[in-house]
Amino acid sequence: MALRNGSRFTVSMPQVFPHGCHLMPDSISEAQDYDENTKTRNPAIDKLTGKRVFQCRVADMDPELEGRSRETVVKILADRPPSPPTGTPFELVEFDNLQVTPYVTDKGRMAYSLRATGIKPARPAAKDAA
Repeated sequence: MALRNGSRFTVSMPQVFPHGCHLMPDSISEAQDYDENTKTRNPAIDKLTGKRVFQCRVADMDPELEGRSRETVVKILADRPPSPPTGTPFELVEFDNLQVTPYVTDKGRMAYSLRATGIKPARPAAKDAA
């Protein structure tokens, strides 16, 4: 089986953010593509779905990230700009239809980008049955 460049894999919120993530205030914006030929920026359009691309920054709450950057970007594919679910600063959020796209950076390191189709308030954590 051959995987093509840009392959996307569906993942769950607990797989990517096992300890949850918080939406950074005022971080939802329209993603921009840069055109080398014209030296201009244009609103990004997803190559597979044709939908507009928005992006937001979230703080990953994984305690193993102590001392490293917790901030990551999630791209949201939607017809119109998404809104913060509750409007409160640093709200705990989840993403609909989360996908990961692995790639290798120009420095030869493995990295990945995240895409989703929506953002919503996080569900309360399930209580362990005792």
